[in-house]
Amino acid sequence: MPKPDKTARRRIRNRSVRKYVKTCSTNAEGLIARKETGEAGEAVVTAVSALDRAAKKGVIHPNKAARRKSRLTKRLNQTAKVEA
Repeated sequence: MPKPDKTARRRIRNRSVRKYVKTCSTNAEGLIARKETGEAGEAVVTAVSALDRAAKKGVIHPNKAARRKSRLTKRLNQTAKVEA
């Protein structure tokens, strides 16, 4: 069986990385929507870390990662402000 070419290997890796980023972001957004700020804060940290790693690997554009991180933290801070 021949070894997959470079683009196929990258596509497989990139797909799994993007899926992990999306899962982390969705989990964080869900916790923010349910106003569970303690758990949401931890989930946002995980999502930000995943976004940074994906941008570092070149899976997503660095500006896209920054934009998503900004939006997540903005939502978290708005939720925390409403509760206080």
